[in-house]
Amino acid sequence: MNNLKHFVVWLSVPLEQVTNHSILEFIDYLRARRLKAKTINCYLQSIRGFFDYLYGEEGIRVPNPVKKGYVLKESKPLPRYLKSEEVNRLFDTIESIRDRAIFRVMLRCGLRVEEVAGLTTDAVYIEHRLIHVKNAKGRKERVVYISNDASLALVNYLKTRSGNKSKRVFLVEKGSYKGKPISIRGIQKRMEYYARKAQLKISSHHLRHTMATDLLNADMDLVCIQDLLGHERVKTTERYTKVSNQKVMRDYFKAMKTVIAQQRE
Repeated sequence: MNNLKHFVVWLSVPLEQVTNHSILEFIDYLRARRLKAKTINCYLQSIRGFFDYLYGEEGIRVPNPVKKGYVLKESKPLPRYLKSEEVNRLFDTIESIRDRAIFRVMLRCGLRVEEVAGLTTDAVYIEHRLIHVKNAKGRKERVVYISNDASLALVNYLKTRSGNKSKRVFLVEKGSYKGKPISIRGIQKRMEYYARKAQLKISSHHLRHTMATDLLNADMDLVCIQDLLGHERVKTTERYTKVSNQKVMRDYFKAMKTVIAQQRE
């Protein structure tokens, strides 16, 4: 209701004389006040609803000036990733062999937390350095590869649970559920614990973002990263290019070197 009151106070003409042009001017006014797209869309929704009410309930036959196309595109937040120093700080706090394996696999293989919780022993091929992700988002399977440090962490953990016949890789270590598969929430709570110790505002999913950004900065092809992450559309993966400043910088100087060389010929 405050949004509607704000609009009425701003108006310089009676409601019956409000046009599409009036709405566009109001949008410009809100933008000038540096309001976010989401906030402006709330204003437009309130105004549209009010004119629908006037037309349908009050019998005031005034065309609705807020067209359906009058919706501002809301920008999505850029993926948060960990810098090298932050990665080191995080793993310096992790003493548990199991937890080091969990989060190293997430960091290097780009697995989602639900994919790690559902990981089975028959899907891990240490000798071939790969993991067959069977419980991927959208029920799509994919193959990811295991880095040297992730492989070492995983092997060290698997040795500690060699006697357990559970098909799940990562198990609860203490309490009445000891030996049972660790849950998604269980993994998230472990990350929350370590994040507090390392004084980092992160979640498990940030490790996946970090892998994508690191690979992009190392000049890996975007389509290959898309395949590893299991993104259905490359557009989703492209979001990482907006935070990958190191790659942009290298590409710029590499391209500029070529441009300058050609201009000297």
